[in-house]
Amino acid sequence: MRRVDRQRDATWALEVFATAPFVTVSMTRPGGTPYGLPLSLVCDGDDTFYFHCAGEGEKLDCLRHNPIVSLSAVSKCTPKYEEDKMNFTEHYHSAVAVGKAGIVEDRAEKEKALRLICQRFLPKYMEHFETAIARSLDRTTVVKIILTELPVGKCKQ
Repeated sequence: MRRVDRQRDATWALEVFATAPFVTVSMTRPGGTPYGLPLSLVCDGDDTFYFHCAGEGEKLDCLRHNPIVSLSAVSKCTPKYEEDKMNFTEHYHSAVAVGKAGIVEDRAEKEKALRLICQRFLPKYMEHFETAIARSLDRTTVVKIILTELPVGKCKQ
């Protein structure tokens, strides 16, 4: 595939990530088994994603063991019966990406990430953001994922 096509595909895939209700983040447990779970991620630019979590738990254990993650998302998923073909199918938009995760230590970046998450998922309640940050910033962990490869997407419609 030509570079222009790959970049256009990456841009389209980023749009799928930005609009999907959740993104599945897959990682590796310290024992080598896979661990994947749907998370509420937010994109910041073309290569950065954030999510938040508690200060301890299996996600963080996995990321400390191996920070390489895979992201996958599906949006606009619609089962269809195509009468003309007498065929059952599904129309969808999907995207996958690979990145490296790390815990955000910088307070300003952490607050920025949490603001982006709240703006994406609960924009009607942003007047409460400063109060929530004052109360919970220190006990909230923010994870940053930087893509290490261009994301790719697929579409069937």
